[in-house]
Amino acid sequence: MKIALLQMTSGVDPLANARTIVDAAAEAARSGAAMLFTPEMSGLIDQNRKRAAASLHAEGDDPVLAATRTAAREHGIWVHLGSLAVHGNDGRLANRAFVIDDAGEVRARYDKLHLFDVDLPSGESWRESAAYAPGANAVVVDTPVGALGLSICYDLRFAALFAALSDAGATVLATPAAFTRPTGAAHWHILQRARAIESAAYVVSAAQTGTHEDGRATYGHSVVIDPWGTVLLDMGEAAGLGFADIDPARIADVRARVPVIAHRRPIPEVSTT
Repeated sequence: MKIALLQMTSGVDPLANARTIVDAAAEAARSGAAMLFTPEMSGLIDQNRKRAAASLHAEGDDPVLAATRTAAREHGIWVHLGSLAVHGNDGRLANRAFVIDDAGEVRARYDKLHLFDVDLPSGESWRESAAYAPGANAVVVDTPVGALGLSICYDLRFAALFAALSDAGATVLATPAAFTRPTGAAHWHILQRARAIESAAYVVSAAQTGTHEDGRATYGHSVVIDPWGTVLLDMGEAAGLGFADIDPARIADVRARVPVIAHRRPIPEVSTT
């Protein structure tokens, strides 16, 4: 099953970002891909909160979501919209992923569980929880490429989430991201391969890349990892489309060779001395 990944340098204009996604959906469909994956914050990257406020909407009014749904329907392709910033129910924002089918219908939503509140040695400081509410549920959804487990960016560091997703039947794990360059250079590939190996599942990660209009810089290197931990695709730092194949037989083969899912046991209470 052929998939497409869109590596983006999202800017401060949601309509321009939407055009990039719509064009990618058309190209991916022409190339025979069953599903397109886009990065975290596909619709807007803007550290200027006052300026960004005018571009933030409730889900039902979001122009990027609407344009993506129309493109999915017109081109007959499923889309995993890595995430959008949308108004939530408690006055805060949600960092929300969407899975859209080839009729343009939203099949699943996932709000990022783990929020990025860190101070990096480079001097970068991030407080995602200042504006965003964490999600409450893990999500697995049936798609043409298999049972897709959803996560977003910083979630990648929390192995328990991916164990829960694979326990629930996920055979493909989506990890859309906007990794910083320092954390990307140090941990990106290691974490992606670890999540694939421990879940005996494909990992598909569409990423933001380059220097954005608001001044931040992201790591790129959108990847597809197979269940054995083999890197099938690494897009480097250039924006654009990449393609890979998802083979269900590969999942069955790896899980037969090293049956980590079947052998997984609940962790007993930890004793300390």
